[in-house]
Amino acid sequence: MRKFKKFMALEIGIEFKACIYFCMILFFYFMYQILQGSMQAGIIIMTEMIFTAYGMCYIQIYLLNNFDEVDNISLKDILAGFGCSVLYTLLGYVMKWFDRNDTATISFFFYIMFCYCCIWLIYKIKREVDTALLNEELEQFKQRKNNV
Repeated sequence: MRKFKKFMALEIGIEFKACIYFCMILFFYFMYQILQGSMQAGIIIMTEMIFTAYGMCYIQIYLLNNFDEVDNISLKDILAGFGCSVLYTLLGYVMKWFDRNDTATISFFFYIMFCYCCIWLIYKIKREVDTALLNEELEQFKQRKNNV
């Protein structure tokens, strides 16, 4: 049962993470479309983006040790983020998310790198808040126990 719970926790993490990355990619795509003078977005392109986000999240969690959630960033984590950004960019180029526009493609690469930094920071802050809350609950429990 413990392995199943661990598996489920990883899968829930993938769902959450894929949604975040998809939204970030979609935002860039929408901004690109607006800058091109279009108010339309392709459903096929958005489907490719969501499947890409899910696939990349599986790679990040199962092969790259969840590098965007580590406490301290190492060179290995930076290289993993760089590699994933390159892969996102190559897939976007091949699938013509940005019409193979070189400027948009290069901008997308740097945008994804920036997103990885932001996600790492968000997870770091979340861990610190969770730790503080758990410590506070532990203190409250100890006080109740001493009062009984």
